[in-house]
Amino acid sequence: MTHDHDLVLRPTEAQTAAALAPPPGRTGGDLVVETLRGLGATTVFGLPGQHALALFDAVGRSDLRLVGLRTENSAGFAADAYGRLTGEAVPLLLSTGPGALMSLPALAEAAAASAPVLAISSQVPSPGLGGGRRGHLHELREQSASFRDVVKSVHTARTPSQIPSVVAEAWESALTAPHGPVWVEIPEDVLRAETVIPQVTGMDASPRELAPRPELTALAAHWLSRAARPVIIAGGGVIRADAAGKLKQLAERLNAPVVTTFGGKGAFPWNHPLSLQSWLEDRHMTDFLEDADVLLVVGSGLGELSSNYHTFFPTGRVVQIEADLGKLESNHAALGIHADARLALQALLETVGPREDADAPARVRAVLSDIAARLAAQDLTLEQQLLTSIRSALPARSPSFWDMTILSYWAWSAFDAKHPNTMHSAQGAGGLGYAFPAALGAALAEPGSPVLAVSGDGGAMYSVSELATAKQYGLDVTWLIVDDGGYGILREYMTDAYDGRTTGTELTRPDFTALAASFGVPASTTTPATLREDLAAALTTPGPSVLVLPATLRMFAPTHLG
Repeated sequence: MTHDHDLVLRPTEAQTAAALAPPPGRTGGDLVVETLRGLGATTVFGLPGQHALALFDAVGRSDLRLVGLRTENSAGFAADAYGRLTGEAVPLLLSTGPGALMSLPALAEAAAASAPVLAISSQVPSPGLGGGRRGHLHELREQSASFRDVVKSVHTARTPSQIPSVVAEAWESALTAPHGPVWVEIPEDVLRAETVIPQVTGMDASPRELAPRPELTALAAHWLSRAARPVIIAGGGVIRADAAGKLKQLAERLNAPVVTTFGGKGAFPWNHPLSLQSWLEDRHMTDFLEDADVLLVVGSGLGELSSNYHTFFPTGRVVQIEADLGKLESNHAALGIHADARLALQALLETVGPREDADAPARVRAVLSDIAARLAAQDLTLEQQLLTSIRSALPARSPSFWDMTILSYWAWSAFDAKHPNTMHSAQGAGGLGYAFPAALGAALAEPGSPVLAVSGDGGAMYSVSELATAKQYGLDVTWLIVDDGGYGILREYMTDAYDGRTTGTELTRPDFTALAASFGVPASTTTPATLREDLAAALTTPGPSVLVLPATLRMFAPTHLG
């Protein structure tokens, strides 16, 4: 019999030779790079800073591809998108203090969206740790404390020998369901110190699988098979687990209508007879979901947006499949199944019996018809036409990234993503400036596929410096900027809530076409009538481009109040 302690990995002859004759001049920074390469990393994002120079020097001497953006926040958004599209852990290299803190909004978005970002930050030299009183440039009293409540886990290396294990541990954490950003911190002197540690050649940080407990899936299958009006809510966990195919099989076996959350866009075919699409911010949809006698929630915590601003109160049984233990039953009592969506759906497919329901498609058509009638009464033709034009111009498998702007709010509900993992937005944490740098990360992850970014003029100003990045790397991203002269969604909210006062929402902005041209990026102004043609042309032209659409849009009437 073989015991675990008998399974000793013996070094190969090549590994032994490398260990006995390491290249001269290696540092702690080289240990980071060697570990990342051993784990499978090929691309890193980030910005250098004083305390992180040894790390960046090591990257520069390696075959890692370094993508340098103009702010740490943008670099974090780019890494987030690269991770969402590839499913890989993505290194984000940061310097101490201000540089590290500039990444916080991006890491908050990655945490909300379960994107596997591996943030590696320098720290002040080891003698200065713990007190915050030594007067080092960029010094914080306890830097990791600023990130502990944002990221999934925090890891620190205080000696060179700790680096490979610490980086591998963080890598495994980032990729174990639920995916998420992690934080690694290494002091400057440790990164700079020459090391006699052999080259890192044997790394393994395989993520742990999160399988469902069989007694739970057995009970869930029993309820679903015998339900009179089952409905499925599919969230972002279905996308992250690559489980859209299994979701479709289960829905069809149960004849259960499916609505996708905004984070789950594309998890279910938009025009399927059982598709309720994504109209979660609509009282007709809320009523339909409340009427379900068994509601299967897959990969969603039913947070604010997915619950129509917490006005959704299920009346039947709820089964919730969720990889994030903290989100399990966090908003509604349920049969909670702590599991990866793909593994849980597979278990249900192996257990659930077929369910006949010839009326399900008619019920779906009825609720979508009610929603369409409500919209038709509000004179919102322009907004719907813009989405139709974008959908027509954008290739079916091209990724799109949407900032926090009125057109994006529309897209959450009304845009057909066509395929899983192709539509992304910042609605997890809700920060501005996400779309364009995220689209740059996507273009690096999927070269050869044009990528669309959509921003308002207010959000565009958060990341306009990344036009230089787009030009430097020749990235195939088209940036559509809807210019309404302010923070349009906030203006609308304030108009409704504060007797028409719109404090702080009106903005002076640049001539975006001239600004883009100054970066050497082709730019032009479009109109609602020509958007489809102009956008199609921009998307088929290699390299970055900017389209500016002067337009003032409106949201559909709030539907969580009725």
